[in-house]
Amino acid sequence: MLLKAGVDISRLCRECRRALNKIEKAFPDFVVTSTYEGTHSPGSLHYANEAFDIRITHGRKATEINPDRLKRILQPGFDVLREATHFHIEWDPK
Repeated sequence: MLLKAGVDISRLCRECRRALNKIEKAFPDFVVTSTYEGTHSPGSLHYANEAFDIRITHGRKATEINPDRLKRILQPGFDVLREATHFHIEWDPK
């Protein structure tokens, strides 16, 4: 797991930190591109430290990560959204 410059994972909720560990086992060459820093939509779970964004390292295609596989790796309560350049993952138990 790599961190984009300026990204801080220390504030992420316990569930999100555990999720990063699980993702790293399945996709060791991914990059965390955002947590709470940056600009997100109002009410975003990024600001509550319950969401993060990831992408795979340069030189690989985003299609190499299947959002359904990501969802299966994570515990129930996570939402996985494929965006144009990254995946948005949030802890949002219903």
